[in-house]
Amino acid sequence: MSQPILDTFGRQHTYLRISLTDKCNLRCNYCMPHEDMQFMPSAWLMSAEEISSMAGIFVEMGVQKIRLTGGEPLVRKDVGTIIESLGQLPTSLTLTTNAVFIDQYLETLKKAGVNSLNISLDTLQEERFQTITRRSHFKKTLDNIYRLLGEGFSVKLNMVVMRDLNVDEVIDFVNLTLHEPNLHVRFIEFMPFNGNQWDFSRMVPYQELLDMIGAQVTFDPLSGEAHDTARTFRIAGGQGTFGIISTITNHFCAGCNRIRLTADGKLKNCLFDTKEVDLLGALRRGEDIRPLILAHFQAKHFAHGGHSNFQEKGAKAEYEQNRSMIAIGG
Repeated sequence: MSQPILDTFGRQHTYLRISLTDKCNLRCNYCMPHEDMQFMPSAWLMSAEEISSMAGIFVEMGVQKIRLTGGEPLVRKDVGTIIESLGQLPTSLTLTTNAVFIDQYLETLKKAGVNSLNISLDTLQEERFQTITRRSHFKKTLDNIYRLLGEGFSVKLNMVVMRDLNVDEVIDFVNLTLHEPNLHVRFIEFMPFNGNQWDFSRMVPYQELLDMIGAQVTFDPLSGEAHDTARTFRIAGGQGTFGIISTITNHFCAGCNRIRLTADGKLKNCLFDTKEVDLLGALRRGEDIRPLILAHFQAKHFAHGGHSNFQEKGAKAEYEQNRSMIAIGG
């Protein structure tokens, strides 16, 4: 194995998230700020061969898990080829998707050894789904989620909770876990990115979510792993689980092991750090990208890309200097 990817806090980075595209078939306003988004030209994007080559290098450096993200990774025409290629690496493979096209790739995923997926879903109400996504794929999304469960996949439902939008549905999502052992709901605190109209007052914090759920059902905490982003619970009599990803109010940076590679081949050592390293350019010039990777993680901050507390004056403007979420890769 090549030299492992360590930062100055002793954290080894073994989890690589690769964005395949900044395009998406939905238009969720907290992720994609405008209906008329300008997307990256295809020449800027990593090819399937370049993705495979870089992923292989990261695995040599100790990466044990790869997640494909976007945008929506399944809108990319060669996604099947990419999944097949990465499925041959000695690492676990998964992806985050909105599930609209997932039925077209079930056999590909199975052959690649994928057995767990993250599905983005912010409402269980059809009319609200159309308001949030500006698209009418609600029934297809739900049908595909239950098809995945029926096929034996583990499904994590990711819900971004916003006070003025969907907080009233939290308990409905929790109740989904009663009878589905392979269903795991994850509530995510609303995070600030370029153009997504973030405001601290719209964000529903970790403790408020727990109190809200606890007022209606009994639940127990579950033990987790060192690198878990979600604090996880099971309601009484429930077969699945729910968890809270509290990036804003109760962060998990001490155990961070994540690496992010954008669709245009830029390396990010933290979701919130605006500094990036151009791995794709170096790879295309025939350079060894390993020293660039190691150096970038030696410069990693302990938390939140070195930025200020989310509640401080000017924090919103500071965080909005980052790319939009869809351009980073979830």
